Amino acid sequence: MKIVVIGGSGLIGAKLVAKLGEHGHEAIAASPRSGVNTITGEGLAEALDGASVVVDVSNSPSFEDAAVLEFFETSTRNLLAAEAVAGVGHHVALSVVGTERLSESGFFRAKIAQEKLIKESSIPYSIVHATQFFEFVGSIAEAAADGDTVRLAPVLIQPMAAEDVAGAVGGVSVGSPVNGTVEVAGPERFRLDELVRQGLSARDDPREVIADPHARYFGAELSERTLVPGDDAILTETRFDDWLSRSAIGK
Repeated sequence: MKIVVIGGSGLIGAKLVAKLGEHGHEAIAASPRSGVNTITGEGLAEALDGASVVVDVSNSPSFEDAAVLEFFETSTRNLLAAEAVAGVGHHVALSVVGTERLSESGFFRAKIAQEKLIKESSIPYSIVHATQFFEFVGSIAEAAADGDTVRLAPVLIQPMAAEDVAGAVGGVSVGSPVNGTVEVAGPERFRLDELVRQGLSARDDPREVIADPHARYFGAELSERTLVPGDDAILTETRFDDWLSRSAIGK
């Protein structure tokens, strides 16, 4: 089965292409690097020719409110239009657990817009909502940093390894369209401040993490369960301690 992975050279995309290839699928990594641009449309028709499934794990190069909205709306419209012409039977998109609860954030408003376009299109679809990646703990700290302190709301979060995200997206992409949303999450729950504190400590980062109930998360104020999935979520296996140990070995 030919599966085109939009954003196939990125963190999740590269892992996904490898996993699909290992299972005997013709997995095509499509990105500007390979001559496929979903904003301009360059190379899109050629890449989708003969494809059964398109998986969109791309991300905006800018997180500025207007730019990120323009990226996801333009890219998704162009992609869905090209899929309709090519006869693609399944559109899979990676999104984020809690997206619909984070509309104060420009990034998440853009993801909401992306999902709306997918749901309104004629292409059968599956949307995968994943929790935050272990790999982005450092980015969360940077976004919340003020000098030597990092302020984060002590709310629940259930993060997962990027490798497991790719595995979950791959599983959905080779199945039948659900025409709905599938949630995936890691096996453990943390408090957000505790997770980042542990991640920074493992990297000998001296910044102090302060629990602040009103600290914003990429522009949005959080409640206790904003970032955690529902009871029907698929849970993956990799634990944060184990991931940290492997990451330390790979330094």
